[in-house]
Amino acid sequence: MKLTFKLFTLAAMMALFAIPAWAQAKECSDDFKQSTYSKWYDNRKDHQDIAYQAAKDYLSTCPADDSAYATALKKFATAYEAATSDATSKNQLEDFFNKKNWADAVRTGKQVVTADAEYARGHILITLAAYNASTSGDGSLLPDSIQYANKAIDMIQAGKAFAPFQSKEQALAWENFIIGTAMLKNNPGDAIPYFLKAARIDSDLKKNPVLYVNLASAYNDGPRAKLTDEYRARGFTVETDESKLMIANINQVIDRQIDALARAAALATDAGVKKGVMDALTETYKDRTKSTAGLNELVASVLNKPLPDMPTPLTQLPTPAATPTSTAGSQPAGTVSSTPATNKPAANSTTGGTKSGNTNSTTTTATKPAVAKPSPTPKPRSRANHRRR
Repeated sequence: MKLTFKLFTLAAMMALFAIPAWAQAKECSDDFKQSTYSKWYDNRKDHQDIAYQAAKDYLSTCPADDSAYATALKKFATAYEAATSDATSKNQLEDFFNKKNWADAVRTGKQVVTADAEYARGHILITLAAYNASTSGDGSLLPDSIQYANKAIDMIQAGKAFAPFQSKEQALAWENFIIGTAMLKNNPGDAIPYFLKAARIDSDLKKNPVLYVNLASAYNDGPRAKLTDEYRARGFTVETDESKLMIANINQVIDRQIDALARAAALATDAGVKKGVMDALTETYKDRTKSTAGLNELVASVLNKPLPDMPTPLTQLPTPAATPTSTAGSQPAGTVSSTPATNKPAANSTTGGTKSGNTNSTTTTATKPAVAKPSPTPKPRSRANHRRR
């Protein structure tokens, strides 16, 4: 027992004596500057972690030094810290995205692209995370993703990397589709050009029925609703050339809506999705033509026809030959209540395409810090020729 107590006391005494030597401050001597700078210089390219520690030792020991040595070390330390922080954030973004933690992926992605505005993958992952969150019921992230999707499109078109997509075309199609989807609720008319762009790019997305259901909804809730409201506000009680012209413009939009729903019906393979689309299509088609004659033939042949552009507003009545089915009376064909979005398939019920965000199997790899290259970099003086002050 006594021996144990003596050993314990001895160990404590040795520890006390060790503290001053361990905590002793380094002296900012010429020898220290020379050796520490040489250590940094020799490791600054291939072993940056060692070089960074040498730079920090030098700068903390000699804080008042304003020599060329200190200047080079400060530049390196600043660049290394920025690169390390950037790499950490990028790895976190990948981790959140792969774990389908969409909200954190969007939040971290914004930090990443703030630090590195030209990081195309960051912009893409933000938009994919926001879209995937919306398919899970959280649409709050989607509107804010528009700016990042636009930036991603610009960078991809300029030749930047398009990962995690498998091709440039796939990336551009999905980014345009996501912008349109983000606009669909509050600005449906503005969403139409983006859906049309997405559908005209040669990618798997053009075979996805959700794209065309969204396009039909945009036509219904955008220009069709607007034109119908304007027609009703006029309060026509008898048919006039003005009422006929307004009806002709409304019918142009309904024809595009029917075309989009027919494409969705033709592409849908899931029985539940197909039924929902066909129900919406049948209702809209009957509003327009007053019958279902030719509907099945339309669905069977629509994919062989080019996707129509947004209609150009008519300023004068078309000739009878140019009107596929004239609508008599003072009411426009159908009403805005025929909303295909009611039977809209779930966003993850895709056919012939790959769900956004899962378009490519991604493997998270550590992002290494960029090599810091302070310039100009003074070479260390030879210790043999070094003189003490």
